[in-house]
Amino acid sequence: MLYGAMKMSVGAGLKVVFRPWVEGGEHVPAEGPAILASNHLSFSDSFFLPAVLDRKVTFIAKAEYFTSPGLKGRLTAAFFKGVGQLPVDRSGGRAAGEAAIRSGISVIERGELFGIYPEGTRSPDGRLYRGKPGGLARIALATGAPVIPVAMIDTEKIQPPGKVVPKLMRPGIRIGEPLDFSRYQGMDEDRFILRSVTDQVMYAIMKLSGQEYVDMYATVAKRMMAEAAKDESGDAAPGETKE
Repeated sequence: MLYGAMKMSVGAGLKVVFRPWVEGGEHVPAEGPAILASNHLSFSDSFFLPAVLDRKVTFIAKAEYFTSPGLKGRLTAAFFKGVGQLPVDRSGGRAAGEAAIRSGISVIERGELFGIYPEGTRSPDGRLYRGKPGGLARIALATGAPVIPVAMIDTEKIQPPGKVVPKLMRPGIRIGEPLDFSRYQGMDEDRFILRSVTDQVMYAIMKLSGQEYVDMYATVAKRMMAEAAKDESGDAAPGETKE
């Protein structure tokens, strides 16, 4: 009931204000389980995609969104629960990954849509990064559910980091044909199969999005960028400014 109310309010508002365009919506089944595997450009991706679909989509969100103290924290938690997101403690290493996989499998077993970002985090520069083979592939192979590639277009331009007021523009959502990996069902412990399945999905997303592909994990790229920025800021001698 809460999801429906949020969809009628938040979802309808997003569609009216930003008017997102959609291609390939017919590839999302009217019923039955499926995995929506998307690129990840913006915090808003988890809101725009459910807003344009008739069915509920469940995503995983970091646990901090559900545990922050105070009134703001409670409102934030209620909001994320309302839009169909599940809390996962991403600081727990392998245990956290296993919890996320179990959550995804549970959603699929209920015959619902499960949304996941194979890159594991938002792209730091708009490019498409290597998919992590753990979550997406293991859920697909454990359940036999079809994987539907999704490309979010221009969502990162609506509210870039550091910008409080969003830019009014039309983002896009391009949905591809379902990928069937049921022939590998039950082989979710084979790391070579997991890598192959993940790469096939990432290739489909790249074709839909038109993004430049980087054969590196986004988390590694973010760390390298942060280190480079730190080194650059420390290059200037005391009393000098960098030009």
